[in-house]
Amino acid sequence: MWKDFRSFIARGNVIDLAVGIIMGAAFTTIVKSLVSDIITPVLGIFIADIDFSNLFINLSDTHYDTLQAAQEAGAATLNYGLFINAVINFLVIALVVFLMVRSINRLKEKAEDPKDTTVPTPKDIKLLQEIRDALVANQQSR
Repeated sequence: MWKDFRSFIARGNVIDLAVGIIMGAAFTTIVKSLVSDIITPVLGIFIADIDFSNLFINLSDTHYDTLQAAQEAGAATLNYGLFINAVINFLVIALVVFLMVRSINRLKEKAEDPKDTTVPTPKDIKLLQEIRDALVANQQSR
């Protein structure tokens, strides 16, 4: 069993997955900072600082003015405003990641697509091609 486990761990896929998870965790902080510190404030200008976080449905009999007051009192609430914020945050993050991946893919395509793909033919190959062509022409003239 130990040998099978060691073989499983030593596979390239498992190591690649581990590296991907570690890089993903590090990348998450960069994307969160980009969204919360740069993109969200700009979006706040366009949506006139609308804050959905205080939108909730109170399921108890007591009235609460804010979600924080209801939560401190331990009231049962449906926090649909926080859900709306989470959906908006997800969409913004997904857009940012999409644009970053798209940009990286374009850079890769440019790096992999050299403008001049023709390889010059070496002189000895040209000479062999000329000899072959001469032999073919000689055989056809007979």
